[in-house]
Order: sequence, then C-alpha cells, then structure tokens
Amino acid sequence: MNQKLLYFGLSLLFFLPIKAIQAQENGNPYRDSIVQLYGVVMTADSLRGIPSASVIVEGKGRGTITTNDGVFSIAVMKGDRITFSSVGFKNNTIKIPANLAENQYSVIQLLISDTAYLPATILKPRPTREQFERDFLNNRMPDDAYEIARKNLDEAQRRILLNSLPADGREAVNYQLRQQTNKYYYAGQVPPMNILNPAAWADFISAWKRGDFKKKK
Repeated sequence: MNQKLLYFGLSLLFFLPIKAIQAQENGNPYRDSIVQLYGVVMTADSLRGIPSASVIVEGKGRGTITTNDGVFSIAVMKGDRITFSSVGFKNNTIKIPANLAENQYSVIQLLISDTAYLPATILKPRPTREQFERDFLNNRMPDDAYEIARKNLDEAQRRILLNSLPADGREAVNYQLRQQTNKYYYAGQVPPMNILNPAAWADFISAWKRGDFKKKK
C-alpha cells in the first residue's frame, strides 16, 4: 500500500510541471508574437533611400532610424502601429498584421515630399544713399562677450556696483566676525589711533581723489 502511494506521488510530481507549462503556453496571448520588422524607406518620386528617417513604434516609446541607404531593422509586436517620418516628407503609418504567420515582416516604405509654403517677403531699398548711411551709422549692435567683460571690469562701474548693491550673507557674516575680532583683540586697552598711520592717510587721499566723500544725489 505504501509503495502504491509512493508511485502515485512520484507520477504527480513528474506530470504536473509538464501540464502547467503546456497550459501556460496555450493560454499566453503574447507567445510567438515578436516580429522582426525590416525594410527600406525611400522617396516616392525618385526611389532614393532616405537617411536618418525615424521609425517609431506608436505608444511604446521606442524606435530606430534608417542608415545612409534608408535601411532599417527593429523588433516589434504583432498588431503594433509603426510611423515613418523624416524632415521634408509627410508621415506614414502602417500596422503589423495581428494574424501574421511568420516572425519576419519586410516593407518598402515610400514617403511623399511635403511642400511648405512660407509667407512672401518683400525687400525694399533705401530711398537715398544718405538715408542708408545715416541708418547704418545709427544702428546699435548688441555687445559681444568681450565688450560685456570690459564693462564689468571698469573701475568706475565696479565702484558704483559696490556702493549700490547690498552685502550678501557671506559678506555680512565676515564683517560681523571682523568687528568682534577687533573688539576682543583690544579688550581692556585703548584702540590705536590711525591719525598718524601713513597707510591710513594714503587710503584717505586716494578715496578723496576718487570722490568717495562727494555728496550723492
């Protein structure tokens, strides 16, 4: 009795995985649905290969581009919609047959030239040579990088920016730390007077010549 039960259990362990695999294969709708799509994208009028044309699988977020001869190859699924596009041509979309018997599908996709119509532009000459010379001389060209750098390095411009712009957080903290350092350094004694300091007098004279003490309007 025990031997019969043992044989029955071994038979179940042997046949059940096979039945499960067969059931999964028969019930899987995506089994054997991958298709290798390949072909060439050409112009409809001259039958020339279109290089760098986009081959996009709609709704899948992937695709490829054609070679210099217009050849492409991409793996898709049965039932996918493929869009072919290129600059100067109208887009075209095809659908991979859902009941395709094989796993390969080749296409020769022809794209029609797309004509873009631009609004008309009318060129009018200047009435006189004197007016052209006047407008040419009065035309202001935007500053290039070198001119902008030169203006930013100008001493007068930097002095104006220094007096008008407020200090940022880093400068304010450094100034406060320097003030505390001087306070603690001269704690318990009289701070020195800079009235007899030659360096301080030189800085004062330079500031006087620059006009730092002039009344600002």
